[in-house]
Amino acid sequence: MDKNRCDAIIVGGSFAGLSAAMQLARANRAVCVIDTGTPRNRFAAASHGFFGQDGMAPAEMLATARAKVAAYPSVRFVDGAAVTAAAEETGFALTLADGRRLHSRRLVLAFGLADTLPDVPGVQDRWGKTVIHCPYCHGFEFLGQPLGVLSVMPLSTHQAQLIPEWGPTTFFLNGGAMPDSETLASLAQRRVIIEPAPVTALEGEAPRLDGVRLADGRLVPVSALYVAPRTSFQSDIAHQLGCAIEDGPFGPILTTDATKRTSVPGVFAAGDITRAMHNATLASADGVMAGASVHQSLVFPTATAA
Repeated sequence: MDKNRCDAIIVGGSFAGLSAAMQLARANRAVCVIDTGTPRNRFAAASHGFFGQDGMAPAEMLATARAKVAAYPSVRFVDGAAVTAAAEETGFALTLADGRRLHSRRLVLAFGLADTLPDVPGVQDRWGKTVIHCPYCHGFEFLGQPLGVLSVMPLSTHQAQLIPEWGPTTFFLNGGAMPDSETLASLAQRRVIIEPAPVTALEGEAPRLDGVRLADGRLVPVSALYVAPRTSFQSDIAHQLGCAIEDGPFGPILTTDATKRTSVPGVFAAGDITRAMHNATLASADGVMAGASVHQSLVFPTATAA
């Protein structure tokens, strides 16, 4: 059998991609997983809330999952980046950055997102540790401590209203517009402190966070700062294939149906690129659905027509 031809190519080997690969492997289908080794949560020391693995390091979780998927003889891993993709008569052709060319009958896009952080000194050094975006993923570790929310988008206000569940919260407007009177009343009810002044830096020996420095010289003590980053696709393959893409609250979302099919026949997608709410458990569940759907599309090919 030609090793460069398979039933399904999965672009991305993190929670979604490996979960999809497992379903196909257990159906004894030939699968190729292409992975760059840059999962979105690589900056976090621990992943929380994942069933049975709460508190484990993401890298350890992925290494274990990859080893279990690799134990199936029909699975092949390719380390590298897929740079081009196109439909062909029997499926799809992908070209890697090193020039290798792979072919498959089906395609699963699970390449994940990249985060664009605000240009504030100290944010990048603490990202995933004391500068965080999801209270369900990391909030318990800062329970009862002084917390901050940095205003970077309209949804930051919602975040500021939510975070007091975990501790006393300061909403840093960073020189932006003051919320409307209704929102201010809601924030006041939640006992959120408003700081209008621009933020100049985060201070403390990174990754520890001691406080937020303001332009007027004050240091507001916080132990963790919540930021809702803008997101972008880690690959432009979906655009190349002509998949439907919608605008989400944080960035683009690859449109899929309930079975994780995209608008392009034979192309499926899973994980953070397909939803507004980002979470490792949801990404894995998406991958399970995508893998099962791909398998059934191979068994019942007439059902793949858009």
